[in-house]
Amino acid sequence: MSLMKILTVPDPLLKRKCAPVEKIDDDLRKTLDDMLETMYAAPGVGLAAPQVGILKRMVVIDVTREGEERHPYRMINPRITGESDTIVLHEEGCLSVPEQYAEVERFESVTVEYTDENGKKQTLTADGLLAICIQHELEHLDGHLFIDHLSKVKRDMIVRRVEKEQRRKREASHHGKEEE
Repeated sequence: MSLMKILTVPDPLLKRKCAPVEKIDDDLRKTLDDMLETMYAAPGVGLAAPQVGILKRMVVIDVTREGEERHPYRMINPRITGESDTIVLHEEGCLSVPEQYAEVERFESVTVEYTDENGKKQTLTADGLLAICIQHELEHLDGHLFIDHLSKVKRDMIVRRVEKEQRRKREASHHGKEEE
């Protein structure tokens, strides 16, 4: 397994709609495992394929807490087929919008249909953090980020902060190389 590079805003790939996965094979399973390893290392609770530059409809999710046995989901071609009537406000972050958080309205529970890594159709009804994570990750597959739920002013401010931090890190690493 190997770690993958996580794209950050304003990378244009994050705004692209993903194509369905046509074939589940060992290469795809390896990609899903690499995505999980990348997500755990980040650390995060979910990662969608476009966040690592793959424009395919697949996500990995694991909301288990530290010290609990891991329970990863590998969802291929997932789609939400049902939502609760109740809306909750939850503070979200995103590996593609590092160190930025905002409150977003989400359905309290959702039902998602997907194909697992073995080609088997699955249906899952989730609530709490798992439901929020599912909604968040599936939005990535249509080119949407959690910051798209915010006002343009807040969204632009967050993107500028991320860009500024990325520049700072690049400059720091560049200066470090000059001194060697």
